[in-house]
Amino acid sequence: MNIEKTVQGVRAQVKAWRREGLRVGLVPTMGYLHEGHKSLIERAVKENDRVIVSVFVNPIQFGPGEDFSAYPRDLNADARLCEDAGASLVFAPDVSEMYQDNFSTFVDMSGVTEELCGKSRPTHFRGVCTVVSKLFHIAAPDCAYFGQKDAQQLAVIRRMARDLNMDIEIVGCPIVREPDGLAKSSRNTYLSKEERNAAAVLSRALSAGRTMLENGERDGELVLGEIRNIISAEPLANIDYVEMVTWDSIEIHHTADVPVLVAAAVWIGKTRLIDNFIFERE
Repeated sequence: MNIEKTVQGVRAQVKAWRREGLRVGLVPTMGYLHEGHKSLIERAVKENDRVIVSVFVNPIQFGPGEDFSAYPRDLNADARLCEDAGASLVFAPDVSEMYQDNFSTFVDMSGVTEELCGKSRPTHFRGVCTVVSKLFHIAAPDCAYFGQKDAQQLAVIRRMARDLNMDIEIVGCPIVREPDGLAKSSRNTYLSKEERNAAAVLSRALSAGRTMLENGERDGELVLGEIRNIISAEPLANIDYVEMVTWDSIEIHHTADVPVLVAAAVWIGKTRLIDNFIFERE
């Protein structure tokens, strides 16, 4: 497995693979990889001949006062995980490689980006769409793999690929969780021991909401109220949002009569965590 720092180097390798008729998968990441990322890479390896993993902490998806500078980074550990999972190439560019001087072109979107994290972080998805679009142009993959933990991001990337006629299959993969239910996240490393114990309330509350829906409740306000009550009972938790939206157009919808995404963002101390589940009536 190779680590490539330049756009030119990635394109040259992909062209060589294409001459051999090989199928290419891409797993975009911001690094500090964990078992959740590994599950994406392993699925990509099963479904493609070659797999590129991008490791890039994208500055333009962080808002003012967010944790860009503090975001954890460990390229050596990331490379080991990628190699163990069967990746063919790690693309780990510097910021200057991705955003040249006077960079001024962005990919923006309305609708799908306006609720949930888009409401709390109004410039976030412009940064996500721009960097993912660039990665798609650089790697020219057949398939790209994203985790459901960032469910709104998955919906946004699918919409972008559709709207811009990108001939790339967008594959969503299940959330990987800790034994107590907490969704795997690079930001979990920010949590103190006490905060880590408290963070389990997020998955516990969402599980209670899912059980209500599975038992026949269709009133979203009742389901969301129960989720909020469970989270609010944890002293270290501060709710950003708990919402039910249509899946995957991400519009507020408080009756579970269509496929819905129930999503939450919660501050545990100074760390913002997200989690969700998708419910589809049988």
